[in-house]
Amino acid sequence: MERLCLDCGTLIRGRADKKYCDDSCRSNYNNRLKIEDNLVIKRVNNILKKNRAILVALNPNGKTKTTGKKLVSAGFNFEYHTYCYETHNGNTYIFCYEYGYLTLNDDNYLLVKREESLG
Repeated sequence: MERLCLDCGTLIRGRADKKYCDDSCRSNYNNRLKIEDNLVIKRVNNILKKNRAILVALNPNGKTKTTGKKLVSAGFNFEYHTYCYETHNGNTYIFCYEYGYLTLNDDNYLLVKREESLG
């Protein structure tokens, strides 16, 4: 049975379990896999950073109200956030790092900044 290098596709000679023709092809193949994974992570992180920046810009004092229309027009993506926090009275705040929002009614949102120590 012929075996081909997973990176360049050339015929492999040697051990039965060999997957690459040389160390260069092994490195290229594994680096390509890492790059594809990192692109997904980079894309999500960029969305989270943008969401946080929008919340910071619209909430300079730590607590304010705004509309969904303002958030969306600034480029906010409601599908991405870092965590949710449910209060004892059942309100759910959605956070992007330390900045978050609470859906009020219709198209209104309460923007907040969570003050906590990271220590």
